Amino acid sequence: MKKNIYHIVITIISATLSVLIYVNFFQNESDKKNTYYPVEKKILPINYVSNQNKAFDIDFTTAAEKTLHTVVHVKNTTINKGYTSFEDLFFGRPQSKFQVGTGSGVIISPDGYIITNNHVVDGAESIEVTTNDNKTYTAELVGTDPTTDIALLKIESVDNLNYATFGDSNVTKVGEWVLAVGNPFNLTSTVTAGIISAKSRDLSGNNTQSFIQTDAAVNPGNSGGALVNINGDLIGINTAISSQTGSYIGYSFAVPSNIARKVVEDIIEFGNVQNGILGIVGTELNSKTSNDLGIDETQGFYISEVQEKSGAMKSGIKEGDIIKSIDGIKISKFSDLKGFLNTKSPNDIVAVKILRKKESKTVNVKLEKLTTIYVPIIGTLKELSTNDLKKKNIEFGLELQSLSEYYKQEWISDGVDEGSIIIGINDIKVNSINDVKKALGNNNEMVIRISIIKNNGEKMVYRFR
Repeated sequence: MKKNIYHIVITIISATLSVLIYVNFFQNESDKKNTYYPVEKKILPINYVSNQNKAFDIDFTTAAEKTLHTVVHVKNTTINKGYTSFEDLFFGRPQSKFQVGTGSGVIISPDGYIITNNHVVDGAESIEVTTNDNKTYTAELVGTDPTTDIALLKIESVDNLNYATFGDSNVTKVGEWVLAVGNPFNLTSTVTAGIISAKSRDLSGNNTQSFIQTDAAVNPGNSGGALVNINGDLIGINTAISSQTGSYIGYSFAVPSNIARKVVEDIIEFGNVQNGILGIVGTELNSKTSNDLGIDETQGFYISEVQEKSGAMKSGIKEGDIIKSIDGIKISKFSDLKGFLNTKSPNDIVAVKILRKKESKTVNVKLEKLTTIYVPIIGTLKELSTNDLKKKNIEFGLELQSLSEYYKQEWISDGVDEGSIIIGINDIKVNSINDVKKALGNNNEMVIRISIIKNNGEKMVYRFR
């Protein structure tokens, strides 16, 4: 019995020693041959808080109810003269046809001022407005601004009218909910919802526009209608759609409310738009431009020229400075700068933050009145003072300040040069920027006739096809 216990103990001890020897020697050697290095696990930020219920917190009904009563249906009637038969053409008897166009408008005061698009009422012989409660009024065209595509109408009503309250379009944010209210396809009182997709959009390619882009559905007939935030505040006037078919395909554009409000205030007070300028020339920055200029900044407005006696020069702004913001509004591209200045008037003082040799500083600049306008087919025209007109012995006209590069040689070869006086465009006498805008209509390319007094005193009329 004792021998059996002895053998069992010896067997257990031997087995234990064998395992220990294998683990300490043979297994360690194997591990050395197959060494695994631990890899640090990448922890990505995760938010497990559900947003499921937040979508249901947004209520559009208050904004819709508030806005619907302020948006009107606008019908304009134009007279289109044409020949209806061979006999009419042969005997020169043009027949007048009435043509009706429709759009939208927004009441902005209890006494009947209505804002709409210039293209909605352009060329109208008569304008009719129908409110949301089906009352119809004859509207007076108070004034227009083709550059921003804004027009101001006025109707007379015994009762005070529901009107929209302007919001601050500068503080709107990309991703913010908005409603578009208007009359697409003559379907009155239509509301669509979307978000702000982008700001400071320029569709012209000429740095003349600064639209709010939204994905709220906008179609023909919505033009001149309201773009409002979820509080029902007016933050834009719906103007254009981006489409090859003429109907909505995903994006639409609105004139920011700050620009629209400034335009109608100027029309009411002055009869035309008073634009304030800094007095600088330059370009927006991007990687290529910055590389060409030898600078590190890729956002902002690079100043290549400061005009003589301008507010910018008086404030100490210099060539090579980069504008980063104005009155706290970030300036990343030219349409940001253009959009901001379109909300300002001559003699306004703005705080301009500039970057000069990597050092930031802020200067106050007094804006001056815009006195020049560019007409692609001829060049830059400048308003003349009463004294300048007397010196030139003319009653009205704009001075040709610089020739367009497109036709420069042709103009010079025909005796038209800088200093020549433009007295008429498309048979309309011109003596101001506003006169030129009226003569050109909505499209600055549509120049048919130009009347010019050359530097030698010769008067000429040039016709274009």
